[in-house]
Amino acid sequence: MSDSIPSARIVLTTAPGPDEAASLARALVDERLAACATLIPAVQSIYRWQGEVESSTETLLLIKTSTDKLLALETRLHELHAYQVPEFLVLEVESGSHAYLDWLHASVKTPAGTVTGTAG
Repeated sequence: MSDSIPSARIVLTTAPGPDEAASLARALVDERLAACATLIPAVQSIYRWQGEVESSTETLLLIKTSTDKLLALETRLHELHAYQVPEFLVLEVESGSHAYLDWLHASVKTPAGTVTGTAG
């Protein structure tokens, strides 16, 4: 990857259904932790949980973000997610179109004069 290409990551996670997946995606994009989240409905997951083999229909999220947002994205995803142990797998983007990567980084950049953090 060239130094002129901004670093980007794709985060994989699943949600129990399309409504929660959409809610997660909306929150992460609204909070500028992700530029985009693509939802792939009705994936079948087979996994071991608490000693048993389980099978669930889930919605897969492909979350596009910048490297510098990963920690905050992971923290927020864990706060919002219904699962006790949500999937959080990070894939490095080796290359991509400059226009798309520029858009991605602009989308997660906090606007000047904006206070970051959540109200509480």
